[in-house]
Amino acid sequence: MYRKPFCEFNPFTYRLSVTKGILLRKAKYLFDGNKYVSTFETKKLPVTIYKHKSLIRRRLGNVDMKLQENKAENLELAAPRVNGIIIKPNEVFSFWRLVGNCTKRKGYKEGLVIKSGNVNRGIGGGMCQFTNLIHWMVLHSPLTIVEHHHHNNIDMFPDYGRQVPFGTGTSIMYNYLDYQFVNNTNQTFQLITYTTDEYLCGELRSDKPIEHSYHIVEENNYFVKEKNGYYRNNEIYRKEIDKKTGNTINKNLVLRNHAKVLYDEEYITAGKIRAY
Repeated sequence: MYRKPFCEFNPFTYRLSVTKGILLRKAKYLFDGNKYVSTFETKKLPVTIYKHKSLIRRRLGNVDMKLQENKAENLELAAPRVNGIIIKPNEVFSFWRLVGNCTKRKGYKEGLVIKSGNVNRGIGGGMCQFTNLIHWMVLHSPLTIVEHHHHNNIDMFPDYGRQVPFGTGTSIMYNYLDYQFVNNTNQTFQLITYTTDEYLCGELRSDKPIEHSYHIVEENNYFVKEKNGYYRNNEIYRKEIDKKTGNTINKNLVLRNHAKVLYDEEYITAGKIRAY
């Protein structure tokens, strides 16, 4: 029998649950024994490991484009909070420890957020795009992801100019849904993040080259019609390749998606629908 979570009873219980999550996270920061990143360097480390950029203003279904404009301003405020951060061996990167709470007082505006699996509005909306960018670069490196949340198995928008495979995004909420990775290597890394008029841009750099390269591949991508609607399925794999020989050393499953489609059937690719 389904039991409604305490946070979904009413707006008060939701706020109470959020406050509890924030306090527990702050306590965890104090007592978990991790060494969190804190050093910034304006000079770029010499070796580029991976670069990526993502379009800031995208038309997403019927979402108000004003929210996209506000997101551009939010990202412009947040990017300098990460830009130049150094990740030394054994240090942990925490997105929220660096960026902090995106409040109206700090200049953040109302943008697109996902709340309880639905599209909504909220101050500071757009930070998921920031962690999406970081996550995509980290996947192409030997860094180890230690905290990553996903959008609860839902496919919210059709593929408007998608650059990366479906399912490689992130879900964050200040500050109890964080994005974190740890540097378990013997070399130092650095994140460069900035915005242009059109793009959120990122570079993952290091003090020396890495031994292997990494490729993210999508397999078994298809839609299936079930009793309560359409579902999108795919598998995301991470291939580790020896740079000297070109041989694949490891191929690991990153994520297997079975996500309920929330947009109109007309946007589903007909050639990828399987009838079960």
